[in-house]
Amino acid sequence: MKGLTDERNYMVELLEGGTTLEDVIENHIYEQALAEKNSFVVANLGALMRQHAVWQSTMPLVRPFYPLKCNRSPAVIEILAALGVGFVCSNKTDLSMVLQHDVPAENIILSGVCKQLSHIKYAAKNGINYLVCDNEAELSKIARAHPNAKLLLQLSTEAQTEEASMLFGCSLKSCRHLLETARELGMDVVGVVFQVPSCKDPQVYMNPLSDARCVFDMAEELGFHMEILDIGGGFSASEIQLKQTHAAIRPFLEANFPVMSGVHIIAEPGTFYVSSCFTLAVNVIGKKDVARDLHGKALAKLSSNDEPEFLYYLNEGVYGSFVGKLLGNTIPSPTVHKISYTADEPGFSSSLWGPSCDALDQVVERCLLPELTVGDWLIFKNMGASGQEEAVTIGDAHKPPVYYTISTGDWFEMQKSGISLDNPMKNFSLVQYGS
Repeated sequence: MKGLTDERNYMVELLEGGTTLEDVIENHIYEQALAEKNSFVVANLGALMRQHAVWQSTMPLVRPFYPLKCNRSPAVIEILAALGVGFVCSNKTDLSMVLQHDVPAENIILSGVCKQLSHIKYAAKNGINYLVCDNEAELSKIARAHPNAKLLLQLSTEAQTEEASMLFGCSLKSCRHLLETARELGMDVVGVVFQVPSCKDPQVYMNPLSDARCVFDMAEELGFHMEILDIGGGFSASEIQLKQTHAAIRPFLEANFPVMSGVHIIAEPGTFYVSSCFTLAVNVIGKKDVARDLHGKALAKLSSNDEPEFLYYLNEGVYGSFVGKLLGNTIPSPTVHKISYTADEPGFSSSLWGPSCDALDQVVERCLLPELTVGDWLIFKNMGASGQEEAVTIGDAHKPPVYYTISTGDWFEMQKSGISLDNPMKNFSLVQYGS
């Protein structure tokens, strides 16, 4: 049963009687072995629900706004909308998608520090008033196209600048001038947003939080009513990291943005929500023994003991399901389909490449795998935030189908939370697995 990601209505397979996600993957590999051996994705919607529960219990002071650029699957949008999660959109297409799922306009933010005029006008037409801004030119553009906008000033952070080698957001020093310009234009500034990269040190949030407090003070001096603090993304799929981050920022938030102040604290957890929900299965379509291929020495270094190194070509690459690699995401090392090899086989240094014959089409630079043969399958877990919805096609390449699944236990928990097929999950068609 295929729930293709470009369809609004999709089927979800209900896993009963102890059926696992691995069973579903096994079944579709068997089907593809009899067909064209195309890649496919299996989505576990129950994992999405569980991640939301973890967020609520761990970060009770912070409301999640999901950044659509992370994964635009209609199932993800529909479930998160039903759970009351807000959305951060980067363009008109994103806005249209969330509006189709009946997301209230007040739960939508149009991000981006340089937006097309038509996108701003579309937001204005649909009552989407929360817009991000970080410079005077953007401020003037928004003032002309959307005078009723409620602006969130985006602050630059040292951690973000160091990672991206570019300056996004306005500096603390330039904020007063931007606030004064907004007042002169009659624009309403209601909050601050900043972004930090995903990292293991939660202390990275402290400097931008302190800067945000300064901007709140400046804005209130100029007569603005500040009501939103957006602490951005930077959250991995790790519950431990989330707990560490909450422990680090909670004292500052309670002291400087207490509940009684009326400030709504939000964040943009994307990877945290969707990473573990999607698993990609790909097929090995080519193989080289690098140690025996002189040309291959330019692609991989030979090990000191002259053990074989292998280069494998896959039927998906960075111009398809692994496009996240081009966006700076790390692609997790795969596991080998369990029937394809025995556990005691030795591992060899391997590199994984897409089918385009392009020097950029390297999926994984180096990993340890048993020797594979053409036709074997590799399983990539935690692929929900690796660009599945951004995949482009080359030649006659196709977008892998997505098979949506949910266990009976997870479906029961979803119904307990008030989500059903009638309201508000209108686009689900729930069917028994294998029927």
